[in-house]
Amino acid sequence: MYEHKICRVLPGSITEELELAAGDVVVSINGQEMEDIFDYEYLCQDEYLEVLVRTAAGEEILFEVEKEEDEELGICFENGLMDEYRSCRNKCIFCFIDQMPPGMRETLYFKDDDSRLSFLQGNYVTLTNMSDRDIERIIRYHLAPINISVHTMNPELRCRMLHNRFAGEALKKLDILYEAGTEMNGQIVLCPGINDGAELESTIEKLGQYLPVMQSVSVVPVGLTRYREGLTPLEPVTREAACRTIDCIERWQKKFYVEYGTHFVHASDEFYITAGREMPEEERYDGYIQLENGVGFVRLLLTEFGAALAQEEGDTRSGILSVATGLLMAPYLERLAGEFRKKFPGVKIRIYPIRNDFFGEQITVAGLLTGQDLAAQLAQVPLGDTLLLPWNMLRNGETVFLDDMTVEELSEQLSIPIRIVQSDGADLLAAWMGQDSGVRTVAYAAYENKE
Repeated sequence: MYEHKICRVLPGSITEELELAAGDVVVSINGQEMEDIFDYEYLCQDEYLEVLVRTAAGEEILFEVEKEEDEELGICFENGLMDEYRSCRNKCIFCFIDQMPPGMRETLYFKDDDSRLSFLQGNYVTLTNMSDRDIERIIRYHLAPINISVHTMNPELRCRMLHNRFAGEALKKLDILYEAGTEMNGQIVLCPGINDGAELESTIEKLGQYLPVMQSVSVVPVGLTRYREGLTPLEPVTREAACRTIDCIERWQKKFYVEYGTHFVHASDEFYITAGREMPEEERYDGYIQLENGVGFVRLLLTEFGAALAQEEGDTRSGILSVATGLLMAPYLERLAGEFRKKFPGVKIRIYPIRNDFFGEQITVAGLLTGQDLAAQLAQVPLGDTLLLPWNMLRNGETVFLDDMTVEELSEQLSIPIRIVQSDGADLLAAWMGQDSGVRTVAYAAYENKE
C-alpha cells in the first residue's frame, strides 16, 4: 500500500486552503493509489480531483477539488520521488563508484539505476532495472526523453561489461520505446580494447537505426582512478585511441547529417583534448544536446566568453585573480585569459591546474577535485585578491567538496576570499571583471572574521 506523507505545504496553494499540514498523509487521488511522483503528477492533471487524506490525528477526509488543468496542489512530499530510490543491479567493469576510496560519505557509494531519475535529473540508466510495467508507464505517461547507458549493442559483450546476464536482453526495451515514439538519448563509455574499434562501429550503426526517436549518442572515455585493486584491468584512452575514436565518430556524423540533418553521435571534449585536436565548430553539436556528458562544454564556453567580451569596452581596472581548475580545462582558460588581457591589461589572471592526487592523475576534470588537493597545491602559490572556483567542484546546492571540506574551511586555510562561478561564459567574464550584478556567484571571506 502506497501512502505519502506531506512534509510542506506551499503558501497560497490549494492544499493550504484545504488546511492540510506537514504530517498529513495522501492516501489516494480519484480512488487510485500512487506509487511515485509520476502517478501523482499524472492524476493531478484532471480538473476535478477527489483527494483522500489521513490527517496526523488519524482522521480520513475526502476532499473534492476543482482546479485549472495545469494548477498544482502545492504539496511537497518527504521524498521528492515519492518512493525509494532503486539501486543498480549491475557490476559494470568501468563503474566509477567501485573505484572510490573507503571512508567517504555514505551517499557517494550509492549506485542508482532508477529510470525515474532519468526524467527528473537527466541520469543515464541501463534498462536492466526496469520491468515491463515500468516501460508501460513511461509510454502511458508520455515521459521523455529517457537517457540510456548503452555502451554496446552486442548483447553478449554487454552482459560482460555490465556483469549482468540480463543486460543483453534489456536492449530489446529499446525497440519497445522506439515503436512507442519515446524520445531517447544514448551514452557509450568507451573502454579501449573492449567496446572500441569494430564494436564501436557496429554500436553506432545499430543505434542509428533508432533515429529520429533516439536523438543523440555521446561517447565518453572510461574514467580510471587509482583505486582499482581487484577490478577488471582497463587501459586509459591514449592519444592514438582518441584519434581513432574521433575519426570513426566524424565519419558517422557526416553520414547521419546527410540522411537525417543531425550529427547524432558525438565524442566528448576529453577525446579532442587527448588527441590534441581543435574542438568541433558549434554547428556540429546539434544544439549541445549532450552537454551534461561533457560534449561541447569547451566550445560553448569559448563561444559565450568571446561573445560577452566583444560587448565590453577595455579599461584600466586592476587586480589579481586566481582560478583553480582541473588539468583538462586549464589550457582553454589560459586562452581566454589571454583574450581578456588584451582589453583589461591591469587585471592579472593566474590559472592554476590542480592535479588530482586524491583519485589519481588520470582524473583530470574539475568536478572530481577535492578540497584537500586544492588546499595542498594552492598553499604555496601567490593567489592575489580572490580565488575563483567552478561550481561543479561542489555538492549540488551546497558549499561542500567531495571530501566534505567546505568552501569556508578552504577559504580560511588559504586566507583568501573564494567566489564560486557558474559555467556560463558570461558569468566567467563578469567574475574576472569583478562584477557582482547578474553573476551567480557566492563570496566567502571566513578568514576576515578571525579575532
